[in-house]
Amino acid sequence: MAELNFDLVVLGGGSGGYSAAIRAAELGMSVALIEKNKLGGTCLHVGCIPTKAMLHAAEVADNAREAHECGINATFTGVDMDRVNAFREDIITKKFKGLGGLIKARGITVIEGEGRLVSPNSVAVGADTIVGKNIVLATGSYSKSLPGLEIGGRVITSEHALQMNYVPKKVAILGGGVIGVEFASVWKSFGSEVVIIEGLPHLVPNEEESISKALERAYRKRGIDYKLGVRFQGVTQNDSGVVVTLESGETVEADLLLVAVGRGPATAGCGFEEVGITMDRGYVITNERLATNIPGVYAVGDIVPGLQLAHRGYQQGFFVAEEIAGLNPVVISDTNIPKVTYCEPEIASVGLTEAKAAEQYGEDKIAAYDYNLAGNGKSEILGTAGSVKVVRLVDGPVVGVHMIGARVGELIGEAQLVVNWEAHPEDIAPLLHAHPTQNESLGEAFLYLAGKPLHTL
Repeated sequence: MAELNFDLVVLGGGSGGYSAAIRAAELGMSVALIEKNKLGGTCLHVGCIPTKAMLHAAEVADNAREAHECGINATFTGVDMDRVNAFREDIITKKFKGLGGLIKARGITVIEGEGRLVSPNSVAVGADTIVGKNIVLATGSYSKSLPGLEIGGRVITSEHALQMNYVPKKVAILGGGVIGVEFASVWKSFGSEVVIIEGLPHLVPNEEESISKALERAYRKRGIDYKLGVRFQGVTQNDSGVVVTLESGETVEADLLLVAVGRGPATAGCGFEEVGITMDRGYVITNERLATNIPGVYAVGDIVPGLQLAHRGYQQGFFVAEEIAGLNPVVISDTNIPKVTYCEPEIASVGLTEAKAAEQYGEDKIAAYDYNLAGNGKSEILGTAGSVKVVRLVDGPVVGVHMIGARVGELIGEAQLVVNWEAHPEDIAPLLHAHPTQNESLGEAFLYLAGKPLHTL
């Protein structure tokens, strides 16, 4: 049995954990990073990276089908899932090796094994005790299910979906949030029949309502079926498929049921409650500076209530390392963290929706403009419909940007700078947006709200 001492001990090597470790090492701290599986966590191995590789393969499949529309002779003959999976795994392997090299170059001590918090300043890993002047909890998340809904057989989660070596003929997806609509997009492009079941009134219900409705129109056009405002009741399965029963009495038959009802905090058995950490339904409760109720213990990433996004984890990891170092970093609210859903068409947003802005400031204090991508030359070339909606305070800053259309996720960088720097449309109007780019659509919306529209009326 050994006792190892460090300035900082990080429990969990996913996005939030390894970013905290890297930044702390940059600031001169000795750091131990404890991980029971692989560095990179959910995002690298079963989340962001593999799903986006699949979505890229799906985009290529669609491009092959539609190539004739722009004069290119191409033939789509099918999807080789073994090669798609190899493509995805090759990307993960390269990123994993790169991350390992980065961690090593920073002088961070990686400890492999399952860690358990055993005191406010120590984590047990097997027979060893890892002691830190400060502790960061970053144990990540897992795919949730519903009470009484068991995962197994033909009832699967996103992790199982990534390992499939065939394209199913028909898939039912329980949940119309980010995970559900992204897998629906992939499978439809690969040739599956897809139906989404969502208990709330809209797909991607956390987005601006106009964006949700636009996605519903796009999915209807693509032939993706969905049932909204109806709740799941149960599922039966046999060797050939599943039968999903809804509370309305309607049934849906499919080869598989993908359960995509969100992710839960992976904190069970980690010792947090036993040490006295304040918890709520498995989440670690912190103040706005990510400190728990136990001095010297912080939490980051998916175990902290709020958006479950890899880049939120990165930001929080950096924040905590700088907080410990006494640098007094700036707090970024979840509202002003950019979000992207990588379905086809893509969705990207940051800041307040029009409804939330009206609720917060009053309807007479806000103005909004919805720029249709039909007026954007590059979007026309790409063959995408969609819109860019900007919400501002009257005579004040931009408080929200909401977009839908092919590749609009690439526009979120400017949008999040505008919102977080509290820029006025009048501040941005003199700045140039290269032509022809989709980025011009942001410029057009800002010009309109600044009272000097160019290609709009």
